Amino acid sequence: MQPPGPPPAYSPTNGDFTFVSSADAEEKGCLAGLDLSGSIASPDVKLNLGGDFIKESTATTFLRQRGYGWLLEVEDDDPEDNKPLLEELDIDLKDIYYKIRCVLMPMPSLGFNRQVVRDNPDFWGPLAVVLFFSMISLYGQFRVVSWIITIWIFGSLTIFLLARVLGGEVAYGQVLGVIGYSLLPLIVIAPILLVVGSFEVVSTLIKLFGVFWAAYSAASLLVGEEFKTKKPLLIYPIFLLYIYFLSLYTGV
Repeated sequence: MQPPGPPPAYSPTNGDFTFVSSADAEEKGCLAGLDLSGSIASPDVKLNLGGDFIKESTATTFLRQRGYGWLLEVEDDDPEDNKPLLEELDIDLKDIYYKIRCVLMPMPSLGFNRQVVRDNPDFWGPLAVVLFFSMISLYGQFRVVSWIITIWIFGSLTIFLLARVLGGEVAYGQVLGVIGYSLLPLIVIAPILLVVGSFEVVSTLIKLFGVFWAAYSAASLLVGEEFKTKKPLLIYPIFLLYIYFLSLYTGV
């Protein structure tokens, strides 16, 4: 019996892989005019952010694979976040300056639209006036600063409630703004009182003038035609309020 011969060589079909040595591959590549040298590079994974292609790091890829890709999202800049500070705080310096002129010059013949002080109330302007009045009141006594602000808030609340009871259509913010701005006449007469303080008669006349000036500025804005015959019922407490403000400044 003859020994069995070597097994027949395996001939791969079209659907099978053929393993060849690198030497054979280079020899066949040279015969076919192909360059088979080189290496396989790892693919670059790129992220498109705003049109620019940025190569992702290993940590970025790891987070995205674990479902934490939302941590890498970058929000677009909102134009609303880039507003100037004054606009962000709703502070209009031109509007505040115009309202100050309306209060200091309350005569209708001057042509100012004084109703803007009531119809378009703001907070920062009256607050600045009250704080300034509190600062000049430090000359007399330091403890009146917080008390002046308290009287401004609760005094305005009292005037508001009284106006509503009398049938007036006015909001608390409007009363707060008008009462605050109308402290300006008392600020104007403050340096005059320092000069004529030794003259009792002149000083008293200036104090009365300042109180009447402030009360008239506030009352002419708050006391409208809807009060009819009830105007004195609202004008009188406004007048008393500014007398009290002046007493806090003079220390009486």
